Amino acid sequence: MKMKRMALMCATFIVAASAVLAGEKFDLKSITRGEFAGESLSRVSPLADGDTYAQISPDGKQILTYSFKTGKRAAVLFDANTVRGAKINSVDGYIMSPDGTKMLIQTETTPVYRRSFKAVYYIFDIHNNKVEPLSDGGPQQTPLFSPDSKQIAFVRDNNIYLVKLLYDNAESQVTKDGKRNEVINGVPDWVYEEEFATNSSMVFTADSRQICWIRYDETNVEEYSMQLFRGSNPSLDAFAEYPGFYSYKYPKAGGENSKVAVYSFDIKSRQTRKMELPLDADGYIPRIKMTSDPSKVAVFTMNRHQDILSVYMANPLSTVCQLVIQEKVDKYVKQEAMSSIKITDRHILVPSDRDGFMNLYLYSLNGQLVRRVVNGKYEVSDVYGLDESTGDVYYAANASGPTDKQVFVAHENGKTECLTDKAGWNDAVFSSNFKYFINIWSDLNNPVTYTLRNNSGKLLATLVDNKQLKDKFSSFETGSRELFSFTTSEGVKLNGWMIKPAGFDASRRYPVIMFQYGGPGNQQVMNSWNIGMCAQGGILEQYMAQQGYIVVCVDNRGTGGRGAEFEKCTYLRLGELEARDQVETALWLGSQPYVDKNRIGIWGWSYGGWNTLMSMSEGRPVFRAGVAVAPPTSWRYYDTVYSERYMRTPKENPTGYDEVNPIARAAKLSGALLICHGLGDDNVHFQNTAEYTEALVQADKDFKENIYVNRNHGISGGNTRNHLFRQIVNFFNDEMR
Repeated sequence: MKMKRMALMCATFIVAASAVLAGEKFDLKSITRGEFAGESLSRVSPLADGDTYAQISPDGKQILTYSFKTGKRAAVLFDANTVRGAKINSVDGYIMSPDGTKMLIQTETTPVYRRSFKAVYYIFDIHNNKVEPLSDGGPQQTPLFSPDSKQIAFVRDNNIYLVKLLYDNAESQVTKDGKRNEVINGVPDWVYEEEFATNSSMVFTADSRQICWIRYDETNVEEYSMQLFRGSNPSLDAFAEYPGFYSYKYPKAGGENSKVAVYSFDIKSRQTRKMELPLDADGYIPRIKMTSDPSKVAVFTMNRHQDILSVYMANPLSTVCQLVIQEKVDKYVKQEAMSSIKITDRHILVPSDRDGFMNLYLYSLNGQLVRRVVNGKYEVSDVYGLDESTGDVYYAANASGPTDKQVFVAHENGKTECLTDKAGWNDAVFSSNFKYFINIWSDLNNPVTYTLRNNSGKLLATLVDNKQLKDKFSSFETGSRELFSFTTSEGVKLNGWMIKPAGFDASRRYPVIMFQYGGPGNQQVMNSWNIGMCAQGGILEQYMAQQGYIVVCVDNRGTGGRGAEFEKCTYLRLGELEARDQVETALWLGSQPYVDKNRIGIWGWSYGGWNTLMSMSEGRPVFRAGVAVAPPTSWRYYDTVYSERYMRTPKENPTGYDEVNPIARAAKLSGALLICHGLGDDNVHFQNTAEYTEALVQADKDFKENIYVNRNHGISGGNTRNHLFRQIVNFFNDEMR
């Protein structure tokens, strides 16, 4: 590691990739078509036997099983070409029954929001190779098998239904009060789905005798309406002449959330009970989970400030709820920590940053602390589970530094072993008995590879090496990828990556485009192939480098991977320190001999769009141009759970909301601006861009604006992504000449 010392700042460059001086040029259409995505193993499901995993075939016609030991194909579980019964054109997903005799085949999937979808499911009997519809009443949501594999519960039109397989698939209705924009049973409302990262709120008890679920009463939640036009890809022909509206419940910061409660349904007696769950009037119930004890269903609650997470064991018959774990941390409990809690047959694994770093704790089912599994000044990022037979806990962490991730096992005796042997970014999919795992690895210069390993980390087989993709890349003109770090004038060390143009000449001065996201807990700077806006080896950034730019990404304060102090220092004033760090990045770049300090641009999407606007109006005019895509512009316009997690309510924190936002800073905007937004964005509403651009008009600031009809937060469909990226690149080319 070589250090360059300067008056206020220092930098370190590491992990350099050699540049190819000549080769083919990338084009945006091939990038947006995913032609550089490479081969992957997707939709892998470990099977209960511990020795095999299932996967959908590339053509979507089959579900195949493979050996965890050899990687070789073991059997064909399902084949659409030979199955008896209904004709199935393509398999979108599948759910295996606990006893391994049946499957639910997911077809005709229609997205609802980010994680939710409706689909037509079929029950597939593996033994007799026959499919039959799960229900004839319309598409279903989140179906699940009972533990004894004899029943299936699902949600349709906000109500829960039950199908009994031993009674000729007899269907009955469990709830009847579900109604759009009023009451939802068994699946989360919009804000729970988006901000608590879930699409299901329903479980069976371990003895298959009860169904338990979360009920959401969103009657008093304010509605938001988006105007819809005909458009295309797809065309909404109902709005060919007159636009229509899509209205749904969206609670904005400080507003009223759904009233939530937990219910149980006794399948035999058909009696419904409400759990006596201690919950603040404005509290949350982000999770419900089955346990191995039929008399206990785990229910997670949070207070509105989200700094107290409680785990209760609810008895579906007595309705009594017993507190077993309560997690209290400074500022807020991270959603990722809550979502990563694992409940095993006899234990609960809890990630927590209570001591400053995301470590891991093991509890019994009754809440007694068994041991601290991980105790280090680094972050646990993934919790794979506990082998109850050995006491071994499997997880991923960045013990060697924030830009790398490795897979570990922590033994019951306190010894920890690293199971992955390459620097870079490692993920894992473990077999159900934890004897094997699929290791998913890449680094800045090597595409993702998939290997099979045993639980000691020994390589057993290579499943996907993506050599063809690497060879394909080598035929293109690519710039070097480098990780670096520098220290700001405020003494803050920041990490980044940089892509330099092929044939980089250190004696020249290059324009720079800074890409960033910068939001709470997010991490963009990784020793991984999947860096950049489109991942795929930084493919979009490579395209920009071919235009003659150096492309840089820096993780500002507030991002993840570096502990609670670094991540939570932006609390109550989101955007202030983040923008300051991006400006400091531009200043440091401008001091480098190979950078033209007068031609530095910045762009980002979503929080990255917010960060772009905040940085361009920070007060120091360092940016020549910027692009904000789908940006929030005031947290008053964003949802309760996210906004209040980091800002509390507008009533509690009016200055944080009203002084620290792009609208308040509109008069300070410096540099040419392009802002892009989809009119059908259910996440960051177009309202954000409308109100911000009005503030720019009144401040007499010029800007350009691209609006995408009916497009959601992802702004995709048809030629949309290609068009969007071309506007961004052309804008920078025009403004940074």
